[in-house]
Amino acid sequence: MSKGVLLVNLGSPKSTDPKDVKKYLDQFLMDERVIDVPYLLRAFIVKGIVLNTRPKKSAEAYQRIWWDEGSPLIVLSERLQEKVDIYTGVPIALAMRYGEPSIKQGLQELVDKGVDKVLLMPLYPQFAMATTETILVLAEELQKEFFPQIKFTTVPPFYNHPDYINVLSRSIAEKLEGVDYEHLLFSYHGVPERHIKKSDVTNSHCKIDGSCCNTPSPAHQFCYRHQCLETTKQVAKTLQLKEGTFSTSFQSRLGFDPWLKPYTDRTIENFGLNGMKKMAIVSPAFVSDCLETLEELGMEGKEIFEENGGEEFTLIPCLNDREDWVKTLSRWIDEWAMQPETQNA
Repeated sequence: MSKGVLLVNLGSPKSTDPKDVKKYLDQFLMDERVIDVPYLLRAFIVKGIVLNTRPKKSAEAYQRIWWDEGSPLIVLSERLQEKVDIYTGVPIALAMRYGEPSIKQGLQELVDKGVDKVLLMPLYPQFAMATTETILVLAEELQKEFFPQIKFTTVPPFYNHPDYINVLSRSIAEKLEGVDYEHLLFSYHGVPERHIKKSDVTNSHCKIDGSCCNTPSPAHQFCYRHQCLETTKQVAKTLQLKEGTFSTSFQSRLGFDPWLKPYTDRTIENFGLNGMKKMAIVSPAFVSDCLETLEELGMEGKEIFEENGGEEFTLIPCLNDREDWVKTLSRWIDEWAMQPETQNA
């Protein structure tokens, strides 16, 4: 069997034109694992409300962070793929869950190179319905319909993998070297609280309180909140951060349902109102900088902090195409590629 790897990231509009943004938002928000309500209600929310109000505003946000080469997330993902391809001995393709290149295109690229055993590598450290799960479900659907000869292996969430924690910690330490800051905020993309309970394989453990994420349980294998908190905990331990100098929050909520708390924007606002002058922020739910990191945190977050009395706001970049991150991914891929077929079936 010939092996290959499909790196999968979130995706991006084709351009900052509101029409392209609308098309992207339609595909993204109509995913039943992103807005997990019955189809007719989802269609009413997305097509009846969101797509008639949000594309222009979102297009303006994308315009603020767009690069000459295109979408930062796409460009950075391409750079990552190209570098990993150099280090590894198997074909590496890139796909986006929404937009292009699509997962179908990525799989076709590998098949055209003679690949029939694919390592699916969602570029998300933590598991969530709206990220990892939707990639795996779509990949399986495509495999059944178009690529019956392919067999999949999937990289599990790496939120607490020592290699990932070490690279993330190093990237944070490098950015903060010589920077005087009072607090480091770990901001993760938010999800509705109901997603946490829906992913609970025990149907009883997740209470979203102060204890369930710290009490060992099989539920943690699919608990986004636990995995985010654990990433923060492991990085804080590695960097020997003092208690009280760091915390976790969740950004990018949509609609009126309860989402994971505390909310990033309100946390930043409270920092400023309570007299904090210097803060730093990192977003470990993403491995590539994108709208949520560059615009929502780097621009909007900075504005909120400064409007409420803050003075210095340090945004820590995502791992992007850092050399140590590239080498880590390449090592994971080579370890998989070198396993005997019996272990890889």
